[in-house]
This record gives sequence, structure tokens and C-alpha cells, in this order.
Amino acid sequence: MNVMIAGYGRMGQLIEQTLLAEDAGHQVTARIDVAADETRGISDAAALASRDKVADLIMDFSHPSLTDALRAYAWRTATPLLSGTTNLTPAQMDDLQALGKKVPVIWSSNYSFGINLFRHILGEITPVLKGWDVEVTETHHNRKVDAPSGTARTLIQAIDPDGECDLVFGREGNCGARTKKEIGVHALRTDEVFEITHKMGSRQVLVDGAVTAGRKLLLRGPGFYTMDDLLFG
Repeated sequence: MNVMIAGYGRMGQLIEQTLLAEDAGHQVTARIDVAADETRGISDAAALASRDKVADLIMDFSHPSLTDALRAYAWRTATPLLSGTTNLTPAQMDDLQALGKKVPVIWSSNYSFGINLFRHILGEITPVLKGWDVEVTETHHNRKVDAPSGTARTLIQAIDPDGECDLVFGREGNCGARTKKEIGVHALRTDEVFEITHKMGSRQVLVDGAVTAGRKLLLRGPGFYTMDDLLFG
């Protein structure tokens, strides 16, 4: 694959290292970040406006401020897009889904196969556990800037796909009894626990999942795909 990497932080750099180590045929043909750094071959979003198609696939783990420019570039050049950027606005998510009418697109908050199996299992068992008290806790590295994480939100959506529950972010003091339409996101308080745990020891797990998803995405026609589509479809 010829790949454009958007977001040249730890994730982007590890994707590049993995691609180049895995197959001599892979090339990183462009690097895009929020700030240009020509000494490292990194361009900013402004460079996308005039750039021709240079890649088979865009792999985006950047920032919502780059999303609009990447989507416009992908539309203009008909380049498939794999995105792991979180905290997108509803309008940006709509735009990514619309892009799927022209090229293959996938967005996921987490490309770990384990966490996607976790999410799939939650969706299957939630109807059986109707009436149970649900609590979600999540732990990330100390440089994580958003809370709750995109992964936690994805798992919550699997449990409550219609958004019927209230999310309670921690409890303190005499806060009263929990309601039946409540999902606690930090503190645990329940009489019975049914627990599924996923642990990831390395960011490499995410990279391997993203690279595999990218390969599978290139075999699909235009559409807006999820990891469920690629893993279980």
C-alpha cells in the first residue's frame, strides 16, 4: 500500500514503522499534521488543497481540526479513508458517512480486535441483561486528553444503542439511589457484578488492527464501514 498518514504523533509514527517493517512494498507517501515540519517531511492541512492523489489509503489518527480538510481531499482524489480520530462533531461524522458514497471509509474509536470483539459481545448480551445495573470504568495512559475515551463511549453505545440512559460521571455525597435508566461511567455501586475485562499491553495492538483493517477496507467498494463489518460481516 501507498499510505498517507494524518497525525504524526506516537500512533502515526508507529503505523509508519509497522508498515515499513512488514512489507518492502509499503510506502508512506505523505505525512500530514496540525503543524507543518518540512525538516521531517510533514505538511499541514493547507497542503491538501492542491495536492493530487498520492496514496491508496489515508490513515488518520490526528485531530478533529484536520478532519474537514482530509474529507475534502479524499472526496476530490477518491482516496479511501481509515479514521481513528475521536471527538468528532456530529456534522463531521455525517460528512464521513457521506464520503462513503464515493469511496470506502471506516471510522472506529479503537482498532484493537479484542476491544471490537468486546463491543460485539456487549451488543449481543445486553438484551439478556435487561434490568441490570450497568457501570463502565476505563483506564488509559496519563497523556490521554479526553474523558471518557472514545472507546468507553463506543462500549456505552453498544450497551445503550438508543441513548435511553442517563450517563452519571461519578457520584459524591448523598446522591440518592441509582435509577434504572442510568449508566455510571466512573464509580462502581451495584449489588451484583457481571464483568468483562479487556487489557492491552501495547499501542502496537492498535496499529496492527488498523493496518489489517486498512487492507480489508481496500477490498471493499464505496461505503461507510465499521469494524463489525470488517470482522463479522
